[in-house]
Amino acid sequence: MMNQSHWENVYQNKPVNQVSWFQQNPKVSLELIEHARLPKEANIIDVGSGATRLISELVALGFYNVTVLDISRAALAKAKAQLKSLHRDVNTFEWLVGDITQIDLDIEKYALWHDRAVFHFLTEREQRQAYIRNLHSSLKKNGEFIVATFSLDGPEKCSGLPVVRYDVEGLVKTFGPSFELLETKTESHQTPFDTEQAFVYCRFKKIRS
Repeated sequence: MMNQSHWENVYQNKPVNQVSWFQQNPKVSLELIEHARLPKEANIIDVGSGATRLISELVALGFYNVTVLDISRAALAKAKAQLKSLHRDVNTFEWLVGDITQIDLDIEKYALWHDRAVFHFLTEREQRQAYIRNLHSSLKKNGEFIVATFSLDGPEKCSGLPVVRYDVEGLVKTFGPSFELLETKTESHQTPFDTEQAFVYCRFKKIRS
């Protein structure tokens, strides 16, 4: 359902720091994760992780039950290389290659689900429904999830692909009554090309099984 060949091509042919979504410091994500007040043994999944710096930051904070998921095998290879350069043991993490709308995840495994810039690529209703089913089934009761998408004044495309833009109200409506909104933030992301992308972040809690 997602375009795997597209993302493999991106990560095989572009340096990590030359993709528009690259962040040297994932500040907003880290702030929201901190607000979740998780124990260090909590199971965390980063959906669409790519070659993000977030994983190394989670390691530095003491988290060790981290699942790293991306549709691109090349992206995960680069993420592993980055962690190895910091002398981290990549075998302590679970690495999953797969489409979040299709992959089977363990039921009620995760205390936290994080997604920066995957959900807005799901332009079809069936894709979004499959994503939400996976989110709902794999997140623990009272578990939290953080989602970041382009806001209504953000780009209409990213990496040559169309996106769906959201405001807070739109995200609340999309994820439905099983999730309670806890917090929102906005971000003006500076790309490596000196352009800006407007993001909206929401932190939710699963309140219904």
